Amino acid sequence: MELTAMAGWLNSAFAGYDGAILNAMHALAEGAGKVLTPIMKVITLLGEKGILLFLLALVFMCFARTRKFGVCVFGAVCCGALITNIILKDMVARPRPFEGLQQFTQYWQFLGSPAEDGFSFPSGHVTAAASGLTALCLITKDKRLIAPSAVIVVLMGISRNYLMAHYPSDVLFAMIIGVASAFIAWAITKLIYKVLEANEDNGFCSFVLEFNITDLKNAGYQGKH
Repeated sequence: MELTAMAGWLNSAFAGYDGAILNAMHALAEGAGKVLTPIMKVITLLGEKGILLFLLALVFMCFARTRKFGVCVFGAVCCGALITNIILKDMVARPRPFEGLQQFTQYWQFLGSPAEDGFSFPSGHVTAAASGLTALCLITKDKRLIAPSAVIVVLMGISRNYLMAHYPSDVLFAMIIGVASAFIAWAITKLIYKVLEANEDNGFCSFVLEFNITDLKNAGYQGKH
């Protein structure tokens, strides 16, 4: 398979880094006797397409008190998906580890050849986790969320490497893209709310700021008076 210039550079520049971690992941799989494999599959399933984060964002957006959180998380995951899945994956066109070196193909087969499609760089799962959770930490300003969020993102990255679905460098860049996407969404969300709050007497702005899904039972909801 002929590689793009970017894919070739990644394979060369990060060969040592990628190889060391993927070899360690295979050693872990062998040492654990595949016990960890179903756990890693569950972790990676939870990050599929960022669906859980999208659902969390939608729930947040149903209530006035948490709507800003939902807008920020939703925007961050969308921004990360745009950069990763729409732009970079096809542009870089990096094959997955098991499609490259025979060594990694054997590692993948040892795990039962978990199904994966599309290109490898960067990891969409990790981008979604990093963008959504970083955005949540930024918008809530709750420092207690930082440690568990970081653990979740790292576990997502480990699961993708363990299953030979991504090179570690795919995960590294996905984390960077995810954090950058979160900051972009955070800045845009603050701007949106600045405009809404400056025009809260406007019916639409009032509705966006104050509406709760529980108000649907009150057919006469009129917004702020």
